[in-house]
Amino acid sequence: MEQQPNNQLNIEISEEIAEGDYANLAIITHSHAEFVIDFVSVMPGVPKSRVKSRIIFTPMHAKRFMKALEENIERYEAANGPIQDLEQIEIPMHFGGPAPQA
Repeated sequence: MEQQPNNQLNIEISEEIAEGDYANLAIITHSHAEFVIDFVSVMPGVPKSRVKSRIIFTPMHAKRFMKALEENIERYEAANGPIQDLEQIEIPMHFGGPAPQA
């Protein structure tokens, strides 16, 4: 990474990464040294899903990420209104496909 004048960081992104990956599920695990976030795309009626991306944070960076996300959600809601919480929306885990069985 090349430092720019005035402490600005020059960050580049490839076209492939800029396209992004869609995820509608995040699975978070942690140890004493790191937080691991797996981003998954779960599709209706498809029983198998694949991790699209895995991000590994130190505990300090995980907390910074959480604060940055909270600040951005507050700005979004100030401009666009409240985001409806998933707990307020009844989504069956089978998403219209066969019901899961134990």
